[in-house]
Amino acid sequence: MEIGYWLSSEEHAPLDLVRNAMLAEEAGFEHVLISDHIHPWVNEQGHSPFVWAVIGAIAQSTKRLRLGTAVTCPLIRVHPAIVAHAAATAQSLMEGRFFLGLGTGENLNEHVLGDRWPRADERLEMLEEAIEVIRRLLGGDYETYRGEHYTVEQLRLYDAPDDPPPIVVAAAAPDAAELAARKGDGYMNTSANAEIVKKYRDAGGKGPAYGKVTGCFAPDASTAGKTALGRSPNTAMGGSLSQELALPRDFEAVAELVREEDLEGAVVLGNDPTEWREKIDEFERAGFTHVCLHDVGTSQREFIDFAKQFV
Repeated sequence: MEIGYWLSSEEHAPLDLVRNAMLAEEAGFEHVLISDHIHPWVNEQGHSPFVWAVIGAIAQSTKRLRLGTAVTCPLIRVHPAIVAHAAATAQSLMEGRFFLGLGTGENLNEHVLGDRWPRADERLEMLEEAIEVIRRLLGGDYETYRGEHYTVEQLRLYDAPDDPPPIVVAAAAPDAAELAARKGDGYMNTSANAEIVKKYRDAGGKGPAYGKVTGCFAPDASTAGKTALGRSPNTAMGGSLSQELALPRDFEAVAELVREEDLEGAVVLGNDPTEWREKIDEFERAGFTHVCLHDVGTSQREFIDFAKQFV
């Protein structure tokens, strides 16, 4: 299993994300995933830089590291044609080291222009159409597309790379896993759900499977629990809340019901390498080929130095 590092755009300022990517490369990580949000989950996280600008800076600051978005929503806030334009430029700047993670997004980020938040089945339908638009445009020819959800009129990406970036599709449900197998070059999920990985493979998915281990690196579990409860209570929120709530303050309201013990199992707490390894192994047993380590704490340099033992 290949171990990567998670760049959380909700938790770190733009320059810090670039510096953390450089540290991850120096530590021997092979890839990083970077989140694409316009809002943080809760106000304490405090950041939401424009991911494509950050990717440009990382491209010029690293030489070997592969980078993917985790994930970009090409449905509402950003038209898929613009996502294709951004992805083509990112692939060129990264000199082939970029891959495009796509998903159906969250209301938290997609309501901001006043658009309706569609039902889950409609969002999946929109994602399939968006992937079609993006793939066509990455081919570098003039394209006209008139679908049910999107229209493109005689658009050509003049800097489309010769080697288009792979498209990795996020999937937490069986129908999304089937879409990932049918339309994507890889699969992504933040839960170690072996059944969904199997659904992806059974549907013909042959690409890499990316996961995420979330933890809070701290001297002890008690300190880690308190930090994680303040900075990442959303990690312990189940169901469809992460897709449906509209504002950071809504997540904070739900977080009032989250206790430190609710984080156990969802977040690795502390600096015991055995516990971090157990969570990594859980993803490997579920069939994942890649996993990123995400520390919700505030000492990323120390965490990266700690985590390089798993690379």
